[in-house]
Amino acid sequence: MSLSARYARTAYLFLLPALVFFTAFFYVPIANVIATSLHTGPQADVFAGLSNYADALADPSVRHSFLVTLGFSGGVVAGSLVFGLLLALVLDQPLKGRVTFRAMLLVPYLTSVAIVGLLWRNILDPQLGILNRLGLDQQWLNEHPLATIVGVTLWQTVGYTMVLFLAGLQGIPETYQEAARIDGASAWQRFWRITLPLLAPTTLFVSVMAVISGLQAFGQAYIITNGGPGDATDLSVFHIYATAFKTRDFGYSSAQSVLLLVVIVLFTLMQLRAGKRGEVTY
Repeated sequence: MSLSARYARTAYLFLLPALVFFTAFFYVPIANVIATSLHTGPQADVFAGLSNYADALADPSVRHSFLVTLGFSGGVVAGSLVFGLLLALVLDQPLKGRVTFRAMLLVPYLTSVAIVGLLWRNILDPQLGILNRLGLDQQWLNEHPLATIVGVTLWQTVGYTMVLFLAGLQGIPETYQEAARIDGASAWQRFWRITLPLLAPTTLFVSVMAVISGLQAFGQAYIITNGGPGDATDLSVFHIYATAFKTRDFGYSSAQSVLLLVVIVLFTLMQLRAGKRGEVTY
């Protein structure tokens, strides 16, 4: 056996456990969901073909939940990019105690969505919330529910985004900045012409992950607002959950799940293709 063949065999042996794991807990469940989406009835035992997909595409409530999810994802992506980069730029400076601040900002990300949701639901409760007890009368959950869960999501995740941008900033060669200073470039010019373009790979990764997590969001709507008021925060996954476990229509909910998966894959491919066009190498 040649040396390259032995290397290939060794590589496949190391990959085998991961392949088995993903097959058993990812690909097989997806195949089961696709199969369920082609059936109808309380037990999803009556073959229905593509009728569930046609019904989902024509359902106004499904379209509404998708539009709400797009708004939520857009807010999360924009906030993650802006606030994560700003915090990274500040904490990349030689400030006293910056390691402590980095750790403090990362703690919410290490906390589960359930705990964060319960925490902010109590803080923002219009009757018994902490803000009301302090005399700051507010109705955020009733008047601005979608903006509220976007803000809570950013509060939880911006520390992780900051860490990613910090890694990107520290990977930029200092010689570029020094050369720009010698040429008389201002701080803004150095940021716009050097730092931002060289952060393109990090920015792409952050935006892709933010879009995926935004389109898959569930806990925020379930715990903080329960999809309300009305259907103002009826995110797609929450809508799928309600369809599956309240109406017991598992075939229809599975079809919605598959459609959401297709949308997530398409968005991801579009972002990766756009990022590849603007790829910066150094």
